[in-house]
Amino acid sequence: MLGYLIRRLFYAVIAVWAVSVISFAIIQLPPGDYVTYYMSLLAEGGGTLKAEEAANLRDFYGLDRPLYVQYAKWMNQLIRGNLGQSFEWGIPVRELLGERLQMTFLLAFASVVFTWVVAIPIGIYSAVRQYSVFDYAATSFGFIGLAVPDFLLALVMLYFSFAWFGLSVGGLFSPDYLAAPWSIGRAIDLLSHIWIPVVILGTSGTAQLVRIMRANLLDELRKPYVVTARAKGVSEWKLILKYPVRLALNPAVSLTAYILPYLVSGSIIVSVVLNLPTIGPILLRALISQDMLVAGAIIMIVGSLTIVGTLISDMLLIWVDPRIRFERR
Repeated sequence: MLGYLIRRLFYAVIAVWAVSVISFAIIQLPPGDYVTYYMSLLAEGGGTLKAEEAANLRDFYGLDRPLYVQYAKWMNQLIRGNLGQSFEWGIPVRELLGERLQMTFLLAFASVVFTWVVAIPIGIYSAVRQYSVFDYAATSFGFIGLAVPDFLLALVMLYFSFAWFGLSVGGLFSPDYLAAPWSIGRAIDLLSHIWIPVVILGTSGTAQLVRIMRANLLDELRKPYVVTARAKGVSEWKLILKYPVRLALNPAVSLTAYILPYLVSGSIIVSVVLNLPTIGPILLRALISQDMLVAGAIIMIVGSLTIVGTLISDMLLIWVDPRIRFERR
C-alpha cells in the first residue's frame, strides 16, 4: 500500500507540473497583455498612454521578457508558496483570493456530499424497484438534471423566490454578516444560505450519479453470485447492500475525481448569477483583464483539484473493491 501511494504521489507531482505548463500556455493565448487591456480602458475614458510609459509598465510587470523566463519566474514563486501580485488589484494574489478560496472549497465539498447522500440511495432503490413509479420518476429527474444548465436553474430559483416569497437567494451571507468577522452567528447565517447554491450545483452531478448507480447495480443484480446468495436464503437487503452495491460503487467513486473540479470551475457562472463570494467572478475578471498571475493561480488550483480528486478516488477504490487490492498484490 505504501509503495503504491508513493508511486501515485510521484505521478501526481508530474501531473501538477504538466498542469502548470498548460495553465501558463492558456493564459498567454489571448493577444496582448494586461498593459494592452489597461490602454484600452484609458482610451475608453478619453485618456492615452505613451509608448514609453507602456514599455515601462511591461518592464515593471516583466511582460517584455521571453515566455520561458516568465514561466520560470512564476514557477519559482509557486514553489515558494507565493502566488504573485495581481496586476489589476495591486495586492498579493493570496490576499485577493483569501476567503473566496475557502468559500469555493466549502461550497464544492458540500455539493459533493449532497450529491453522494442524495444520489446513491435513489440509485439503489431505483434499481431494486425497476420499472416502478419511483424508478420512472428518478429516470425523469436524471434526464432533466442533465439537460438543465446550473446557471439556468439559478436564474429560475432567483425569479420564483423573489416573485412568490419576495426573498433574494443571492449570496452566502446576510447583509449584517457580509463583512463581519467569523463567529457562531456568522457560521449559522452561512449554513442558512449555502444550501441553495449547493442544491443548484449538485443537481447535475446527482442526476448523473443516479443513472450510473442504477445502471451498474442492475448489472450486478443479474450476476450468478446474487442468484446463488438468494438460493442460500440471504435476506434481500443484506444481500444487496453487502455485495452488489459495494461493487456498483466503483464508477461512482471514480466520478468523484471529476465532480470536484467541475464544481469549482462550473460554479463560475452560477457565482456570478447568485453573487457568491467565490473565485468564479475573480477568474472571469482576471481573464478579461489578462491578469495572468490571478488567472494562472486559479487555473492551477482547478487543475490540481482534478489530480487530487483522482488520487482520492484511487484510494477509495482500493478500500471499496477487494479485487483491486488482489490485482495490486
